[in-house]
Amino acid sequence: MFIIDAHLDLSMNALEWNRDLTQPVAVINEREVGLTDKPDRAKAVVSLPDLRKGNIGLVVATQIARFVAPGNSLPGWHSPAQAWAQTQGQLAWYKAMEDAGEMVQINDLISLENHIKLWSDNNTPEHKPIGYILSLEGADSLVTIQHLERAYKTGLRAVGPAHYGPGRYAQGTDATGFMGVKGHELLNEMERLNIILDATHLCDDSFWEALDHFNGHVWASHNNCRALVNHNRQYSDEQIKALIDRGAVIGAALDAWMMVPGWVRGVSTPQGTNCNMEVMVDHIDHICQLAGNALHVGMGTDLDGAFGREQSPYDLETIADLQKVPYLLSKRGYTSQDIDNMMHGNWLGFLRKAWG
Repeated sequence: MFIIDAHLDLSMNALEWNRDLTQPVAVINEREVGLTDKPDRAKAVVSLPDLRKGNIGLVVATQIARFVAPGNSLPGWHSPAQAWAQTQGQLAWYKAMEDAGEMVQINDLISLENHIKLWSDNNTPEHKPIGYILSLEGADSLVTIQHLERAYKTGLRAVGPAHYGPGRYAQGTDATGFMGVKGHELLNEMERLNIILDATHLCDDSFWEALDHFNGHVWASHNNCRALVNHNRQYSDEQIKALIDRGAVIGAALDAWMMVPGWVRGVSTPQGTNCNMEVMVDHIDHICQLAGNALHVGMGTDLDGAFGREQSPYDLETIADLQKVPYLLSKRGYTSQDIDNMMHGNWLGFLRKAWG
């Protein structure tokens, strides 16, 4: 099964976690044994070889760098210019991977169709480049609105205006409040450039404001259901229905605290909370029941998004285990066409419409 994953923080792992993603996950983890600077050391599940092993040939890959104002306790950069510079370093890593033949940027309909054709042949994927669509998770690094067009020219095709906490253009997870004038200017420029709005991480106030002010294409790259895990990071049934009405696709995330209720970081375990990939299917099924079909869900795993196996489903060793998901969906009664759609077809249909 060909798989599209709509949210992976590859460049963050390469630069901030100092992981050589051209190596298999086992090699990355072996090199990290004994390190304690990050909670997920030696517990990685994502690498380019393991993406190929799982036939995950196309991903939405992020740039991410948060600006934090004085008094903000979240980790981040102390000026927008520093955050911009960090994203440009991340862009340089993606370009280095392209130069090495490891990855290829997908930024329009022609490159998309060519890449799908490449991965649809019968040859093994061992030496095929991983296609990546560049996304910005949190817009704080855009020093000015004009920086968005600069980023578009280097391939940026989706933007989530906020991440965690208060942002310069919108308010994110665990924050409250509206986008304001600068946020509206960002949305207008995104619409002009045909950049996809990633609604993920927008707080409730900013979410509804964004949908009211943005007339372009909207997705939620990695978002689960508040009805199953009651936290503002998830979206309510009303929000999910609004996304469905906009033709959005919602990526199912595999971060355990988003999957099971009552997760306590550093204390809870996947085994102790019975967090397996069946739980992800619970969230998928909830969205499908709201939609009345299987046309608005895809994979958006967020694996190795500042967590590793300690906070992933216990039946997932590496990202290649996404190949288990089609069987789990079939057990729930989904048809082969439904499963094709949820593993890749819905994202492809969305992109073909957005870029057509």
